[in-house]
Amino acid sequence: MDLEVRDLRLAAALCTQRTTARAAKVLHLSQPSVSRALLSLEDRLDTRLFDRGKRGLVPTPAAQRLASRGEELLAALGELEQSVRDPVEPRHVRLVCECYTAYHWLPSALRRLQPAVPGLSLSLCIEHTEDAVGALQRGDIDAALLTSPRRSDRDIVVRPLMTDEMLFVVAQDHALAKQAALRPADLREHPLFIPRSTRTETRWFMRRVFGRERPRLDVSVIPLTEAMVDLARAGLGIAVVTEWAAGPYLERGDCVAMRLSRGPLLRPWRFAWRRELGDAGPRLLSVLPRAP
Repeated sequence: MDLEVRDLRLAAALCTQRTTARAAKVLHLSQPSVSRALLSLEDRLDTRLFDRGKRGLVPTPAAQRLASRGEELLAALGELEQSVRDPVEPRHVRLVCECYTAYHWLPSALRRLQPAVPGLSLSLCIEHTEDAVGALQRGDIDAALLTSPRRSDRDIVVRPLMTDEMLFVVAQDHALAKQAALRPADLREHPLFIPRSTRTETRWFMRRVFGRERPRLDVSVIPLTEAMVDLARAGLGIAVVTEWAAGPYLERGDCVAMRLSRGPLLRPWRFAWRRELGDAGPRLLSVLPRAP
């Protein structure tokens, strides 16, 4: 490897300061030392990193990539050094997910998390699923995976996590399967089989599918994904299933997944934690899957 830690610091300083003189002050070096270091870095990478403009140095796309990823790597190295220097304090984190469907994959994900975050023990507080945000605000839990919109405040940090897709599964020989996509009207005319949902999830679904309309729907709540898909496979209606849960059933070939005519029904996820968790919150975020 040709890159060193000092190279990452140099690229970051030059990208933000735009002159070797200002970068030298940030790096506590002389200006000639910074100029020589830049020439050496460009020579080792065989890549031009900066052009000279009227207002100073102009980073090339290569320099921008180096500075951006370099800052992430420097932060990770700092965390690693801190974790090696300081003893790990045991910490217990109470976690909940605002969506019942995530409990299909969350426990196994948490099992992989614990070795990655030494000294951290986790417990799922499923009883707070219906009011995850309220429980987080009250301090009844320490962290939550949320599907409802939420911003950071003085007590809670919120960061984007991932996006998943809700699919509509019908039997392969169902009349709807011949269509290129589903219309909202199709959901009014056919029974819907849905998993257990919170009020937040239900409001999100209705708003995204029907806008301001609130039509009367024939909805049956089915707690088991397999039962939902079996009902759809039998031609009795439409199963609303998350993308990761639908995969194994679609492989059989006797049912198909459809989208709405207006496009994929994407659901954003966020990870939120109470600020008193300290560095445990960002560390959990860094190892949570970006997709299940």
